[in-house]
Amino acid sequence: MHTASAAAFQRLAIIMEELREKCPWDRKQTIGSLRQMTIEETYELADAITDNDWKGIKEELGDLMLHLLFYAKIGAEEKKFELPDVINGICEKLINRHPHIYGDVKVENADEVKKNWEKIKLQEGKTSVLAGVPRSLPAMVKAMRLQEKAKQVGFEWDNREQVWDKVEEEIGELKEAIDKKDPLLIEDEFGDVLFSLVNYARFLQLDAENALERTNKKFIFRFSQMEEEALKTGKDLRDMSLEEMDAIWNSIKKQQQ
Repeated sequence: MHTASAAAFQRLAIIMEELREKCPWDRKQTIGSLRQMTIEETYELADAITDNDWKGIKEELGDLMLHLLFYAKIGAEEKKFELPDVINGICEKLINRHPHIYGDVKVENADEVKKNWEKIKLQEGKTSVLAGVPRSLPAMVKAMRLQEKAKQVGFEWDNREQVWDKVEEEIGELKEAIDKKDPLLIEDEFGDVLFSLVNYARFLQLDAENALERTNKKFIFRFSQMEEEALKTGKDLRDMSLEEMDAIWNSIKKQQQ
């Protein structure tokens, strides 16, 4: 199996070399021009994961792998690094950050592995436990990652009941801000409510971003169905009352249950 994987990887690397040399479009690309496409490919992989679409996951992994090789090829052309430097770099990092596998450190569970990981990163020169969380991450994903990292130094609630109390406290502060009619304060307090709900999702062992995306997909499906049902009766949603639309919505909702 390892031999087959190595051969397949080498085949892709050779194809990348050939495309960069012979294809006008591939030759034209830079790390800057690839950046947005890489982000899109990553989101396509995320969509496939949300849908539990294994065929899609396989395809999107291939697309991302091509992008990784593309960046490595450009890096070599710019004399910044070679592909083996990239691969060996992550190998060394993994070995260094898994002393319970490659050293004599003992761990009891996954949480201890994470704590050791963060300690080692600080020893490597990181200035903060929160370092390494990309600035451009979607806000909800970033909130989850910040909370997970803070947890590794013990900055964490003891149980989910405490977290829910915090959610209710933040909702109360949001209501007070709304009564004061201060737009900036309302936005701040609304952000606090979302941050505390993400924290609660972690304690429920849920991915808040994925949960919201599933709801988005559900809303898109139901709204599209509602449009179709309205058309069947010769009506346009714009001409229907909220009560009429709500009746169709509830009917579609029941059909899904």
